[in-house]
Order: sequence, then C-alpha cells, then structure tokens
Amino acid sequence: MKKVCMVVVEHPFQDARVFRKEAKSLQKKGYQVTMIVPRKQGYLFGVDGTPYKKHYLNKVFTYEGIKIVTYHAESCKHHLSKVLKDASVWDQAFQNPLTQLALKENADVYHVHEYLSLFAGVGIKRKMLEHKGKKVKLIYDSHELTPDPLSERYPEATKKNLYEKLLLMLDEVDQIITVSDSIKQWYQSKKPTVPVEVIYNSPPLTDYTPANTKVTDRLTVCFEGNLSNRKGNWEKIKAISELCAKEMPFQFKILGGTRFNEHLEIPSHLVDVITFTGWVDYAHIHEHMKDVHIGWIDSDGLDASLNERYAMPNKFFSYLTNGVPVVVNESDDLAAFLEKYRCGTVIHKKQASAEDYRDAFLQLYNDSQMLNQLSENARRIMEVSFCWGRMEDRLLAVYRSLLNEEVK
Repeated sequence: MKKVCMVVVEHPFQDARVFRKEAKSLQKKGYQVTMIVPRKQGYLFGVDGTPYKKHYLNKVFTYEGIKIVTYHAESCKHHLSKVLKDASVWDQAFQNPLTQLALKENADVYHVHEYLSLFAGVGIKRKMLEHKGKKVKLIYDSHELTPDPLSERYPEATKKNLYEKLLLMLDEVDQIITVSDSIKQWYQSKKPTVPVEVIYNSPPLTDYTPANTKVTDRLTVCFEGNLSNRKGNWEKIKAISELCAKEMPFQFKILGGTRFNEHLEIPSHLVDVITFTGWVDYAHIHEHMKDVHIGWIDSDGLDASLNERYAMPNKFFSYLTNGVPVVVNESDDLAAFLEKYRCGTVIHKKQASAEDYRDAFLQLYNDSQMLNQLSENARRIMEVSFCWGRMEDRLLAVYRSLLNEEVK
C-alpha cells in the first residue's frame, strides 16, 4: 500500500478540496493517507475559522479513516519565512516541526497545498533522499497563484523574490495540480517540463431536483461561502436585494455566513429579503440548493489580480452540480466556461454594478424557459464531464503515473 502525506500550512484540516475530495478519494482507492495540519494558538479550526477548543485536542488522531498529525503553526513561521533568503541557506529552514513530522511518515508521495508548504515539501524531498536514501514524489497543489503577478499585496521587490524562489522550488516538483486552465497555462509557460493537471473544485453528484419542478413565484439568488464586508460583497448584496425587491418577488439566500468573530447586520427593511443559513456541512449543501434559481459570483478587482481573473471557486461548481445557473461578471475562466457550456449569464463588465445584476436577474425571472434550459445544461455538463467523480479520475491518473502503477 503506497503512502501519501498531505502537508498543510494554512487550510483547515476539514477543507473541502484537501480533505473531503482529494484525501478521501485517495483513501477510497487504497492509498494510506496522512494529513499534517496546523493548530493556530493551540487549536485546530473549522472551515469558518472557529477554533475547536473541546475537540480534536490530541496531537495525533484518526478522522474518518485518515490519520491526522498536528503541529503548532507558530513554531514553523520563522523557519518557513526563510524561503525569502538565499537558496544556499535553505537547509537551515528545514529543521522545523512540520518537516520533521513529515519525514517520520516515510511516505511515497508528499502532496503540498500552499506556497509555504511547497517550501517545506522541497525540504522533505531533499531530506528523505539524504537521510533515508528514498526518492519521493512531490506534488504542488496550487489552489491559486502565489505570488499573484498583479497583486499589490507585496512590495515589488518582495514579489520578485517570491516569484524567483517559486521557480527554484518548481525545479524540484514532480507534478503540479491546479484549479483552472488559465493557471495551468501560466505554469506551463514558466516550467514547460513539469506536468500540470487541472482538477476543478467540483463536488460529488447528489440528488437533483430539476429546475422546472422547483420554479416558484419568488426568484431566489444564492451566494455560497464565506461572506465578509472587507471583500465588498455584503454591500453589493444589500444593494442588489433592495433593487430587485422593487421589481419582483425576490430572495437573496446566503448559504454560509461570516467567519469566526465577524458579524453582519441585515437592514430592517431587508430582513424578509436576505436570509442567512449559517454554516452548512459540506455533505448537506445540496439540500439548501433545492429552492435556488441562480448562483451569484462577483469577481472584484480583476485588473489587480490574476487570481480573481483565473479563479474557478468551489461555489461555482456547487451551483452547477445542483442545476443552478450562474451569473458572473467578466472574469476569464468563469465567463469562458459559462459561455462554452451555456449554463449561465455573463455580464461583460469587469466592474458590474448592482443595477447590472438586477437587470440580469430580472431577465431570467421573466424568461422561465431560458432559466430552465440553463439549469438543465448546468446539471448535464457536471454529470458528463466535471463532477468530482471525473476529477477523481484525473487525480488517480496523476498518482498512477507518478508511482508507475497500472490501472486496476
């Protein structure tokens, strides 16, 4: 039985992509999977950032058949920041708890999920060969581009350094996995010899209620995921709700909620229009989609972020899997997908206003035939080509190729 070690620096251990999809799929297919995950201020944390102060307190435990090994994030911060130092001194950084725990797992494949866990992975790969004489495989699962070439998050000198170090680290990577075709093309342009596979953030197929049996007099638009006023979505949701409620029976359903220690107040005149479900378990999201007609994604700051332009987020495929067509503004990969498969509406503006979204929603509300057709197209393309079962096939093909395994 081949051993896989997932190495995580930032994500919660129950992350939908890392745990629910990839780790569970590998386990199901017979791989022995361990995840090494961070505690923050002593605690593991949920997908909304809530610390688990009464649960998962053991350093090592088994969760749904997968071995979870924990470490204190603070203990590795200084070491991992050495990625910015000259590469000749990198070995000093690899004497950290994360790397040492990973070495003890003696895995065949180390699968890392962030820029800093990639740095740890480089150390793991080197040390496994140096100390154990074992050549292991290193997968970089790039959920986004770090550094983002357009972002102003870092000073230019720091961003240049991060980019140069990324290219050095990629020389030691055996396989890149990423989340969109544009990010794949970006990596291929930088490192043509490193294989890259796209594995979308698709959920498994679940029970489905066809659109023509769930249309009601009220149009329900959904935002799924983490909502924060800092991102600007909340202000736009309130503005859209106010405009739409004047034109048609309307509900804006927030499937999810705020992060730990954050709170958003619904204005009194919109309490019957905007609803929060609160955080919903991954396995039950489809139950809350049954009364939803349209999914909403507003990509902000497209001129200042390649990640925004290239993103294919979980919520996008969650909508489509449940037969919910999506309305987006002009982000590269989302817009291209919707127009190719005719499963949503694209507002051809980089900055779409609340009025733009109102007009798009109103048009679909007034054309139930079109809404139903988009819904059918959405479900069909996920069933045929892009559900998690299809992505699982891609993931397993990557592993079989790396490990020279035959198809069983």
